[in-house]
Amino acid sequence: MSDIFAMQRANGDWFALDHHGRLRVPLFHSSQGAMIARLRNFGLLVFKPVLLNARFLKEIAPLPGEDEVDFCMVDDPFASLNRGSTMGRTQLALLIHRPLPQSDRQATETWEDDGGTYAKCA
Repeated sequence: MSDIFAMQRANGDWFALDHHGRLRVPLFHSSQGAMIARLRNFGLLVFKPVLLNARFLKEIAPLPGEDEVDFCMVDDPFASLNRGSTMGRTQLALLIHRPLPQSDRQATETWEDDGGTYAKCA
């Protein structure tokens, strides 16, 4: 599994470009690559790199009236954000799918990272 990052604003909005009438979310191989792209693109200044997990695929959805969301792996953060390998939701899900944890501690960390919460007991 390799780490993949996208850009998210503090209010939870994800950065996406309009690409021929479809939303395209640029993805990065590292947080450093995302930060380089952020410095080179004024529109990204209010966004920060966030490591993607399974919850991302549930949260990211097109706006009403928009087509499905596309994803674009940006290989060179110095190039245009429109350049890169386009992939669909299924292909991205395979890339960010986490392998089964090796221990109980890793299982707990994975569960928490994917949004697991604890019941509140008195």
